[in-house]
Amino acid sequence: MKFAIIGVLSLLFIAFLVVLWKAAKEWRWYNLVAAVFTMILAIVFIFPTAGALKSRSEWHKIKESLEVRTEETLAQTKALKFGDPTDPSAGLGAIELAQQLGKLGIEAGRRWRGLQMTNNNLQSIQLNQAAPPVAPGIAADPAAAAAPAPAGPLIPDGLVVYGFAENTIQGVQDRLPTFFLGEFRVTASTPTSVTLTPTGPLEAGQQQRITGGQAGFWSLYELLPLDAHDPFIADGSSPDDDNLFGRVDDQLVRGLLGNVSEETLQKYLRDGGRSTPADPPLSRWVKIEFTKNHSIEVDSPQKTGALEGGFFDGNGRAVDSRLQRGADGQVKFKTGDRIVLKEEAAKQFTDIDNVARLVDTYYLRPLNDYRFVLRRIRLRLTELAIRSKELDYEADVLNAAIAATVAMLTTNQKEKLKLEQDLAQTQAEAKAIREYHQQLQDGVKQTRERLVALYQDNQRREQQLKKAYAAVLNSAQ
Repeated sequence: MKFAIIGVLSLLFIAFLVVLWKAAKEWRWYNLVAAVFTMILAIVFIFPTAGALKSRSEWHKIKESLEVRTEETLAQTKALKFGDPTDPSAGLGAIELAQQLGKLGIEAGRRWRGLQMTNNNLQSIQLNQAAPPVAPGIAADPAAAAAPAPAGPLIPDGLVVYGFAENTIQGVQDRLPTFFLGEFRVTASTPTSVTLTPTGPLEAGQQQRITGGQAGFWSLYELLPLDAHDPFIADGSSPDDDNLFGRVDDQLVRGLLGNVSEETLQKYLRDGGRSTPADPPLSRWVKIEFTKNHSIEVDSPQKTGALEGGFFDGNGRAVDSRLQRGADGQVKFKTGDRIVLKEEAAKQFTDIDNVARLVDTYYLRPLNDYRFVLRRIRLRLTELAIRSKELDYEADVLNAAIAATVAMLTTNQKEKLKLEQDLAQTQAEAKAIREYHQQLQDGVKQTRERLVALYQDNQRREQQLKKAYAAVLNSAQ
């Protein structure tokens, strides 16, 4: 291509010379000079023009690549901000995640993470703000390290906070709160440290973790965290027919709840899975599919605030304007729409109204309200402690009664041995007495027989004497 262009230019130059030679007879000298000068300028400006065209071509390629990159960047920015509806595995957008984070922040209140315990005195626990952990292979930010510390206290004095022990979980980079340490009041606070005092007696397990150094890092919460299903779902898992929320992260659940009973552990592992007939009614949720168009009135005609008349009326319709749907106050469902609701509520649509059909049943772990759960646990522990003291007293009484019974049995055993000896002696004496009595009876019998024989002999002799006496009298007369 280069040689072809050079050949064409050479032909044009030769043609110019021929034309100039032919026109030399008719043109004046200034015409020839102008033509020659124009040709020289044309030849000279070919090279800048070629350079400009080449540069323009390169810049055009750069412009096209930048346009492609701009479109890709705009698409990525849009996907990052709003998410990608065509790719569920890409996750949620930054706006929705920010909304969820803001919601969690409102529900959780203020929180302070990564506080290192330096004093394990139960009546005056001191925590210092530790440096945030740095991921392996990533250098620390010098600007963040050089940033000045805030001038105010780390936590306001007098604030009641809830403490959790932080531990590392396998597969998770940051330390996570894994054990509830109790309720505390802030007694002193500086920009980098805070001193805590328990608001009430701590449990034995909490005291052991604090004094034993097992709670090296703390998390403090202004409000108790709310229970939810999503935190235990594995990253990248999405809902399907077998898992209502997605696949539960077995490793995370076992790492966080390693000390609970197997029954409680199974509640977290089965959360969102298919239900069984043995599951309690409160944990059975049903997925239904509407077979007809249906609408439900959810707004109450009453317009009152929550402080005046509550959030809902007697029929369950919203009376607080913040909860009302607005417009016509109805939720409308089309044929084919699917929703998940409690089993008792699903019967209204499937059995009574007959506008939907049963698709599947799921087990949903009942969520815990820790504000009341911890209070009930504390009251229950207090009741158990009182009951334990009562049982200890009753056990002492029973042990004393058992000891007295054992002593009585020992004494009675001795008395029994003596009575047995007396019985044996009495039986021997009774036998001797019976034998002696028998001997006396035999002697009396023999004596009586002899007396009877003697009496009869005396009677006989008396008769003989009477006869002899009579004979003597007769002979004397």
